Amino acid sequence: MEISDLSKIILMPHVSEKSVMLADNVKQQTFKVASNATKKDVKEAIEKLFDVDVINVNILSVTGKTKVFGRTIGKRKNYKKAYVTLKEGQDVDLGGAS
Repeated sequence: MEISDLSKIILMPHVSEKSVMLADNVKQQTFKVASNATKKDVKEAIEKLFDVDVINVNILSVTGKTKVFGRTIGKRKNYKKAYVTLKEGQDVDLGGAS
């Protein structure tokens, strides 16, 4: 796979209190991924983009919340989230700064 294809699978890192806690304690990174991505696709993309060894990938489909804006009822988009467990001693550099 080419780099442009890999970046279409991994959309962005998912940063929340839970994802930061998982990154510190369990060495799991959390990413928003394409809605048609499989575990195999995510594993290959993470290994090639960040040059790390992936042990396990868990994928979760998140349903968007229903929100009320005055009289209008709206809905946030559905998305997929991937929890990626890395080999001990490895880390994903999300900042890109040296």
